Amino acid sequence: MDYNINFPHLHIYLNHVIKTISIGSFDIAMYGIIIACGMLAGLGVACRMAKKTGQDPDTYYDLALVAIICSLIGARIYYVVFRWDLYKDNLIDIFKIRQGGLAIYGGVIAAIITTFLFAKKKKLKFSLLCDTAGLGLITGQIIGRWGNFFNREAFGGYTDSFFAMQLPVSAVRTSDMTDELLAHTKIIDGIEYISVHPTFLYESLWNLVLLIILIAYTKHKKFDGEIFLLYLLGYGVGRFWIESLRTDQLLIPGIGYPVSMALAAVLVVVSAVWIILMRIKLKKVGSSTTFQQK
Repeated sequence: MDYNINFPHLHIYLNHVIKTISIGSFDIAMYGIIIACGMLAGLGVACRMAKKTGQDPDTYYDLALVAIICSLIGARIYYVVFRWDLYKDNLIDIFKIRQGGLAIYGGVIAAIITTFLFAKKKKLKFSLLCDTAGLGLITGQIIGRWGNFFNREAFGGYTDSFFAMQLPVSAVRTSDMTDELLAHTKIIDGIEYISVHPTFLYESLWNLVLLIILIAYTKHKKFDGEIFLLYLLGYGVGRFWIESLRTDQLLIPGIGYPVSMALAAVLVVVSAVWIILMRIKLKKVGSSTTFQQK
C-alpha cells in the first residue's frame, strides 16, 4: 500500500502517513490513538469548565468512566445497523473496531442517555451536566476526526478545489470509491491517486470554531442546557452540509437518504425551537416578576 497523502494546492506532500504503530509484534492503530487523545482532551476541557462554573470536576471523571465506554458502543452499533450489508455475512467483523467504523451520532445518542441515567442516580441536574460535558464532547470530535485522516476514510467526492486531498487508490476501501472519483484519477510518479474533499478536516475546523463560540457564550447563557442545545444546532448545520459531500454515507433502509443528514436536520430544528420556547418562557417569567415587584 502507498502511504502518501497530498494537498497539492496547499503545497503539502506527506510521504509516509502511517496507519499503525508497532510495539514488538503488536500493532496499535493510529485511529485508536487519535480517538483516545480526543477523549482525554475532552475530559480535560469538561473538568476545566466544571471548575470555572463552580462544579466538582470529579463528577466528570466519574461520568467519563461510563460515558466513554457507552459512547463507543453506541457509535459502533449505529454504524453497524446502517451498514449491515458489510457485517451480515461475517458477524465477527462487528467487533473489529480497530478497522474503523464508528458513527459520531451513535456516540452522541449513547452519551445523552448515559448522562441522563448518571444524573438521576447522582441526583444532579441533567441539563447542567450536558452543558459542561458537551464542551468536552465537541473537543473530542475535533481531535477524533483526524483518525479518519490516518485511516483514509470518511472523505468526500471528487474535487480539485483549494483544499483538495489526494489519496492513493491502493490505500482506499473499494466501497468508498465512486464512478466520479475513478473517472478523475491521476497517476503521479507511477502511483494512481483520487482527489477528494477532506471532509474530516472540514468537520474538525467547523467544530473548533463552534467550540470557541460555545466557550465564549457560556457565561452569557440564559438557562442550563442552552449550551448543549447550541452545540446540537451548530454541529447539526455543519454536519448536514459536510455529510452531503461524503462518499460513505449511512443510508436509511428503504429510503436511501443519508441518516446523518436527516438526524442533523431534525436536531437543528428541535434545538432551535427549544431555545426559542425557553427564552420566551424566561421572558414571561421575568415580566411577571417585575410586575409583582411593582
